Amino acid sequence: QVQLVESGGGLVQAGGSLRLSCAASGFTFSLHVMNWYRQAPGKQREWVATINSGSSPSYADSVKGRFTISRDNAKNSVYLQMNRLKPEDTAVYFCNTFRYGINYWGKGTLVTVSS
Repeated sequence: QVQLVESGGGLVQAGGSLRLSCAASGFTFSLHVMNWYRQAPGKQREWVATINSGSSPSYADSVKGRFTISRDNAKNSVYLQMNRLKPEDTAVYFCNTFRYGINYWGKGTLVTVSS
């Protein structure tokens, strides 16, 4: 079965950096688009970044120039390097993929950015 496990969240001061990881299993990772989403307290889940099977990235405007998505197909993992973090980046970050009409989500990892 598809499993996505996020890690790397934590508490960081504004201006700092974190690197999130998502370990995937149960499907042919290299063939699938992978996404990062986030959900801040009291807000709807929002899209953050996507990387396709050819490793082409795309980003939400709110993170463009600060966040970098990457993947390592040999490790079945996708990453989110987050630099110049802001308090408004505080959220639970989720790894996501879409396969045969089904959205799969990890349980998320909490990122807290203090001002």
